[in-house]
Amino acid sequence: MNAGLFGGTFNPIHNGHLGIIQYVKAHYAFETIILYPSALPPHKPNLNLASARDRLTMVKRAIKNLNGFQVSDIELQRKGPSFTIDTISQFKTIFGSHTRFHLLLGSDAFFDTPSWKQANRIFGALPVIVMQRGERTGMEPYASFIDEHVSKGYKLKNDNIFVHDRLFPIRICNVPRIDISSTQIRNRIKSGKSISGLVPEDVETFIRTKDLYK
Repeated sequence: MNAGLFGGTFNPIHNGHLGIIQYVKAHYAFETIILYPSALPPHKPNLNLASARDRLTMVKRAIKNLNGFQVSDIELQRKGPSFTIDTISQFKTIFGSHTRFHLLLGSDAFFDTPSWKQANRIFGALPVIVMQRGERTGMEPYASFIDEHVSKGYKLKNDNIFVHDRLFPIRICNVPRIDISSTQIRNRIKSGKSISGLVPEDVETFIRTKDLYK
């Protein structure tokens, strides 16, 4: 099985997330994409964070009518900070060698990987797809970053794929730019403004019912 892994705080999940991952799923012909909320995101300790269980529920509500998407509570079941390399290892153990995983990262997250736990192991564990929404143009910023922070052995191939003789490929995928952010949604809620159209209706109902982000 060919599967994508897409993690994040999802605080809350929104229509921008959904539009992008539907595009990526179709573009790379993934049989499934697994979304997994972070329980204790190590890089966002001061975020106005809804509980992990509430964020998991919102993700489940968001994708319930979408074919080919799953939700995992893998990081909620594990104690301590939610480190990506640990999650990848767990998924590979659970699913076995018959599943080929790809890690989906937004470009901001990709450029933040030097601060991650054992980030070098990630690129030796599975292919990475970087979802570029227009924040950067061209491959030069990626080439420089990869050469300095990932491995000097990567070479650009076919305009948007960096390949290595020992590590997995890094693909740069230009995805639709959807100008919605979780920060924007939380700020609108705090200001008493509508979030209609920014999140799925079931997610909006849950936020209102639980009185989140006030």
